[in-house]
Amino acid sequence: MSDASTLDLLRGANLYLVGMMGAGKSTLGRLMAERLGYRCFDTDAVVEQAAGQTIADIFATAGEASFRDTESQVLEQLSPYTRLVVSTGGGIVLRQQNWWHLRQGVVVWVDTPLAELQRRLQRDQRRPLLQRPDWQQYLANLLAERRSRYAEADIQLTIHSGESASAACDRLVELLRDRILPPPSVSAPIDS
Repeated sequence: MSDASTLDLLRGANLYLVGMMGAGKSTLGRLMAERLGYRCFDTDAVVEQAAGQTIADIFATAGEASFRDTESQVLEQLSPYTRLVVSTGGGIVLRQQNWWHLRQGVVVWVDTPLAELQRRLQRDQRRPLLQRPDWQQYLANLLAERRSRYAEADIQLTIHSGESASAACDRLVELLRDRILPPPSVSAPIDS
């Protein structure tokens, strides 16, 4: 439920969540949208809806490049709207053209430690990039390759081991308040 102090925190600007697959962007996005009184979109879900097939099927039939093209189109179509929380796919930061759209709002890197990502993804059969015997090392390599791109975000929200999505949401609201709202003015003494 949104509250008055949170409601206009971003003054209508979109909030974009970036980070690795399994970082918790979708869950955090839903909670933040509720808290801000915004609409919530997940680019992976929108891509699947637009294509009429799962991401795994898109990868299998058309390839990763086709998926990335559609992902970029979805971001481009969402970015003109306001008051959105957009949870993005893990690789959206790889294309420079996507940063132009992301920069129209506030970008948050949901930085989840590798061990936690591996724990969350160990039985996930939906992620086409992880359908390989060496998936744990591959995930580590992806994170290493993408880390500098994620670090371009306006805010880094480091997820703590065992932290609930609700607690992460509360911390993100505080980080947004610290970064976006001007500091309270200090009243100067009045000479009499």
